Amino acid sequence: MFFSFSNPLAMYLKTRMIFINLLLFYSNKQKQLMPMVKQETYSVCALCRGTKMLCGKTRCPVVVRYHSKNKIQPLIDKNRIDGSSPPSVFIGRIGYPKVAIGPMIPPVMGDTSMIDTPEQWLDKKIEDIVDFRSMLIRGKHIVNIYDVETSDKIVEYTRELALADNSVYAEALFERKPSGRIVFYDEVQPHGPSAPLKKFDITNPKYERHIEKAYYDTDLKANEAIFQLYRDGVQVSKIQRAFSVGAFGIKKLRRFVPTRWSITAVDSTIGETLMKKTRTYPWINEYRIYYHKQFDNHWIILMIPCEWQYELIEAWYPRTTWNPYGRGISIFNSYEFYKGRTTYAEIGGCYYAARLAVNETLNKERRQAAVVVLREAHPGYIMPIGVWNVRESVRQALKQPYQKFDTLDQALIQVSKTMDIPINRWIKNSAILKNSLYQKRLEDFHEN
Repeated sequence: MFFSFSNPLAMYLKTRMIFINLLLFYSNKQKQLMPMVKQETYSVCALCRGTKMLCGKTRCPVVVRYHSKNKIQPLIDKNRIDGSSPPSVFIGRIGYPKVAIGPMIPPVMGDTSMIDTPEQWLDKKIEDIVDFRSMLIRGKHIVNIYDVETSDKIVEYTRELALADNSVYAEALFERKPSGRIVFYDEVQPHGPSAPLKKFDITNPKYERHIEKAYYDTDLKANEAIFQLYRDGVQVSKIQRAFSVGAFGIKKLRRFVPTRWSITAVDSTIGETLMKKTRTYPWINEYRIYYHKQFDNHWIILMIPCEWQYELIEAWYPRTTWNPYGRGISIFNSYEFYKGRTTYAEIGGCYYAARLAVNETLNKERRQAAVVVLREAHPGYIMPIGVWNVRESVRQALKQPYQKFDTLDQALIQVSKTMDIPINRWIKNSAILKNSLYQKRLEDFHEN
């Protein structure tokens, strides 16, 4: 069409087209200059709604959490909660050195010890763990980490609860009704809603006798107390709980330790002490493979007749907790050679939990080896449930009969048959396997 400015209709249409183009131009420009304005988004969860399993998981974690929350909500719709604490406490880390401490109380009576004894959870389903952990209502009371011996009753009763051996009747008055979602961490066991504490009381706790002895020995160093308790057969989870409330160590050095830090500190301390003994023992005589499957995690522990070395390699499939949006398998590792590490492991607390379990077995056998722990986390592992899962799964794997091999090549062929990820990817991401396969040793140059 030919536009003539002498034609009023043509002028109107031309002007309107210019106006619309300018409007579109400035609208797009405004979107570029205002990145904080939300554009249209796409949510797999909104499309799936827990029925189509579009995330690739076998169960919907949103639905699992929802049902657990609904079960407990009628029992906590009030400011006062009373029940039998497993016993359980939680020391936060936000605001350090001023942190929130307090009890965790379920609104039920009786023997609730199972709720805070992860050593007994391997035969449970993830839904079961979420259910009984969601019952734990967390009370919060702000204190300085150095105030472990204050006259504050909430501090005193929290410490007594942490030292207890069995379930303890507890009563808490909160400043408001407990609220919040079920909290999941990779290091710490899940727990339910929380609220600031106004008042807190417990009834006649009975201390675990070994922990009580270590608590009153104010000249005993913390690392020595931890290993002594472990050697006396006290469960690791109980040692971690007592350590978090500053129950061990030289009196003037005692302090509260955030729960997630205390878990790794105890695993690391015990593993480090066992490892010193491991280095003194003779090598194993064959290549070994142990296998275990739990919570859709596949575990292989490969032992090599060699001086002490250790490595944990984790492979997270797409749609798992720590690889939710990836399109490929995410693999990462942490390791140490004979002299150990000087820096914190990249993988975090899982590294130290598995190292403890490995050294337990080697110490029982009075043997030394290079150990590579392989973990495949498949989509059925729908949510993190705590670092205990690593320690107890590796322990369980090492209780199983192992397969023997004469060479590393034979052992790696078995790994490739057992695990879903090709062996070349494990080797590519492993410092110890590459060292064992490609590094020349003195014995390789011996004369025939």
